Amino acid sequence: MTETADQRHRYFIYIAYDGAAYHGWQIQPNGSSIQETVANAISTILREKTEITGAGRTDTGVNATAMPAHFDTQAGIASPDRFTEKLNRLLPKDISVLKTIETRPNAHARFDAVSRTYRYHITSRRDPFCGRYKYRLSYALDFSKMNEAAAMLIGKKDFTSFSRLHTDVKTNICDISHAKWEQNDEHDWTFTITADRFLRNMVRAIVGTLIDVGRGKTSLEQFRQIIEKKDRCSAGSSVPGNALFLCEVTYDKDIFL
Repeated sequence: MTETADQRHRYFIYIAYDGAAYHGWQIQPNGSSIQETVANAISTILREKTEITGAGRTDTGVNATAMPAHFDTQAGIASPDRFTEKLNRLLPKDISVLKTIETRPNAHARFDAVSRTYRYHITSRRDPFCGRYKYRLSYALDFSKMNEAAAMLIGKKDFTSFSRLHTDVKTNICDISHAKWEQNDEHDWTFTITADRFLRNMVRAIVGTLIDVGRGKTSLEQFRQIIEKKDRCSAGSSVPGNALFLCEVTYDKDIFL
């Protein structure tokens, strides 16, 4: 590939991480973040100050199995696989880069994303080996009603009722294409939700409110009204972040070289 003095190459990396030790994805003034940790490792390898932009901004304690992020470099990366190996030798054990892919120069990890999928895991099992990544509940839930309520989320709507207040987004409208609880075994359930975009704290607020439906504290009609009210105070409490995973972000294939 012929390079000019001002030519830069853009790459996507896919990152898996355990968010327990970090103050979320985004760089923070007084705490460690995934974004800063990975950017520092890339800068060390490339020997140039490098910034990375993620597909989203997971909150404190939230995990990811495949968070895409992009970065630019003046020099092309001869072997993306070897670059990935070098990164993983520098990164702490709770962060792993899965792959590195060259993209078109204007490809954007956040703005070019077509959909994002999160999963939230709950369990009724008292188990020291799963408590770190699942939210344990000691009471029975009506998952049939919870799925009836989840179906009301489908479509392009204003989800202010499930958003953290005073954020810097221009709109609280999101288009949800999938929202469903599925049983894994006698004790474990997973909630999967896919949308074009998510608001801050949105998935955890939705899960908390659906749990209220499952407990009988909130009726299906009340859940519908919560969506329509566009009022965060009307919805349920947010569930803990440790059981939430960003698991997939999709793009049109033409952004990759």
